[in-house]
Amino acid sequence: MADAPAVERLPDPAVEARLARLDTLLEGLESAPGPTPGSAIEAVRLLTEVYGEALARVLDHADGQLAEHLADDELLGHLLVLHAIHPEPVERRAARAVERLRPAVRERGGDVEWAGVDGQVARVRLTAGGGCGSGCGGGAGEVTDAVREAVLAVAPELTGVEPLPATPRRSAPAFVPLATLTHRGAR
Repeated sequence: MADAPAVERLPDPAVEARLARLDTLLEGLESAPGPTPGSAIEAVRLLTEVYGEALARVLDHADGQLAEHLADDELLGHLLVLHAIHPEPVERRAARAVERLRPAVRERGGDVEWAGVDGQVARVRLTAGGGCGSGCGGGAGEVTDAVREAVLAVAPELTGVEPLPATPRRSAPAFVPLATLTHRGAR
């Protein structure tokens, strides 16, 4: 049996460009007059449902390791979420999204930490940055927006992301008891 020719794969930027173009085309169809746009939108919806069913069947045949690899791929992960067949629980997906953002937030002098889900709302602890001075731009609002966008992209089942104040860090006592300074061990 001859080897099948290699199929040229799309790099992520090309996929993103196609998705953006698809959004533009669908918006144009939705606003166009007449019965044709409705039929076109229905055709896209039906095609999406059939592809979702095909993807679910692939997932049904995948062992745990393959399912994990499929879910870890950014594009496939989004498709699994879109079709409500992602193998990971919503809380784990959201927590991983926060952990992926953590290094970038720390570079800006802040921190973000996963705090869990309450009902349908993700909760994160945010510490405002400030270590880069006034020239680096961004602030707590931008960090909150970035966290919200990242979490809801991987867990659209959630209705929102609520920032919580950072947990205050316990510091060492400000004084040293005199007895510990004057007491010398037995000789």
